[in-house]
Amino acid sequence: MCGITGILAFNEVGRFNLTNLEKATLALTHRGPDHHGTYVNHSVGLGHRRLSVIDTSENANQPFEILDGRYVIVFNGEIFNYKALRKELISKGIQFKSDSDTEVLLHLYAQEGKSCLHKLNGFFAFAVYDSLEKSMFIARDRLGIKPLLYFQDEFKFLFASEMSAILALDIDKEINQEALNYYLQLNYTPAPLTMIKGVNKLEPGQHIFIQNNEVDVQQYYDVPNNKQKAKLDYASAQTQLKEILERSVARRMVADVPLGCFLSGGIDSSVVTAVASGQTPSLKTFSIGFEGNKFFDETHYAELVAKKFKTDHSTFKLTNEEITSYLPDIVDHIDEPFADSSAIPVFLLSKKTREHVTVALSGDGADEIFSGYNKHAAWWKMQNSQKIKTLVKLIHPFAQMMPKSRSGRISNAARQAVRFAKAMKLSPADRYWFLASFTTQTQANKMLKEPWLNYSHRDSWMDSMNNYKDLNDVLRLDTQFVLPNDMLKKVDLMSMANSLEVRVPFLDHELIDFVFGLPESMKIDGSMRKKILQDTYRHILPSELYNRPKKGFEVPLLDWLKSSLRNELHEHLFNRDLIENQGLFNWNELKELEKQLFSRNPEDSHARVWGLYVFQKWHAKYL
Repeated sequence: MCGITGILAFNEVGRFNLTNLEKATLALTHRGPDHHGTYVNHSVGLGHRRLSVIDTSENANQPFEILDGRYVIVFNGEIFNYKALRKELISKGIQFKSDSDTEVLLHLYAQEGKSCLHKLNGFFAFAVYDSLEKSMFIARDRLGIKPLLYFQDEFKFLFASEMSAILALDIDKEINQEALNYYLQLNYTPAPLTMIKGVNKLEPGQHIFIQNNEVDVQQYYDVPNNKQKAKLDYASAQTQLKEILERSVARRMVADVPLGCFLSGGIDSSVVTAVASGQTPSLKTFSIGFEGNKFFDETHYAELVAKKFKTDHSTFKLTNEEITSYLPDIVDHIDEPFADSSAIPVFLLSKKTREHVTVALSGDGADEIFSGYNKHAAWWKMQNSQKIKTLVKLIHPFAQMMPKSRSGRISNAARQAVRFAKAMKLSPADRYWFLASFTTQTQANKMLKEPWLNYSHRDSWMDSMNNYKDLNDVLRLDTQFVLPNDMLKKVDLMSMANSLEVRVPFLDHELIDFVFGLPESMKIDGSMRKKILQDTYRHILPSELYNRPKKGFEVPLLDWLKSSLRNELHEHLFNRDLIENQGLFNWNELKELEKQLFSRNPEDSHARVWGLYVFQKWHAKYL
């Protein structure tokens, strides 16, 4: 796991950006504290920050060159099947000077070009420069686990792992109004957009080829759409799922540094822990909890799992005061506005875990592919349960009158009932967007001085829902849209802020291809989400995990905003002079949002306020 950046100048004007290569590389230091390297060859510059995981010797330092310098690579990620690929290359006469997956990847590209991507099992973002052909090849992994941003104009092409490095290459810093509108709705910016005009995210499963100043972006992988292709009975599907997941975890246990596992006490991380503990003695596991707040603390369940599988478990219990003391550092590591508040515990868990290991496995991705979210259960009920729809219609008037927030069981139930009632009246595309959003397009535009009225990107993202057939379509879009833009962005950003590599066994593409061949009925019914995953491991997991409500990795954000962060909000957000001088937001709308936050009925205002606060801190730092 590392940080990469680079420049390909199209002319002499573009070559001036090479003077900023060191600055851009240094901006990625947190991603790779073990080594710093750069490569410059006339119109090309490559920068690399290394977190040593496989072959920790200096022989594997990057930028890495082969064939007398013809091919040069900067690589962020891991290739889990590199040993098998290495054997294949040796059989063809290739000689190696390191034991790294980087060298294997570079030789494979030299042999097979872009088709090498189909042989890779791993997560990655990398760039290869061919000094003979004067070409550059850049690729991102199938599911978008590792990030890659790029910028191009008539003078140069730039790329980097994070926005901070792109900005260090001295580009114009103009806010992308379209991205800002979507950010206000979602609390993240979907690819290919970024908050800076002209900077794009390379999307999952895409590659770029550049030669003769021509930039060609192509898709090499899509999440499969093979509904019911598997043709398996339920027991056979369970057996196959278990075999594939065992292989996936085994691949991700390979490292030359200490390795452990995140353990939240939910089904997903517990399954990964169960499988991993069978493959190594004394597996280290880690969980985080909130001292004095039982509603948000789930460490009891994590400790049950740790005891069951005899792991070397560490529980990090933090007080509200400790957590909020870390918030400035957390916000400072956000390279472009990103306001999923579960990033806070991910940062803290990563920070504490890094004191013990360099690599951690996590259960991310299972909710998206197996149907683990509350919205999936709600969607299933909307299309299958007339009783539930009738009940919601009856209680909706009462729920509307009740206080609604995420900070308590009753207020959260009222919030969910109101959202359910609204969502069930919408078309599949509009319903999906509504359930993904914290606010509407209309409300987002009211907040902005310059409303954005062109929603072609939204229409493109939601296009697959126009042919909606069943919940598998929702899961596929979650895997393409929410997973890389929100969940994986969060994990990469917060773990790499602490120089920790996080591996995700549920996102092995072999497992993805299998799971998307299963029918909806194997994933969800009226009583259970993630049905096949839960049933497959029911006989080995503690029974207590099956008798508890689903909870996300949440924090008491509303309480913090109304107490310990109140002064920060008034300095950076609810500050009329600042807002009017900035010229982006409508002050009157902000005042209304402030009133709602401190009212008895805050609803999702805390998420909107947190999103605006994060944006303001980012804007002050970079623009």
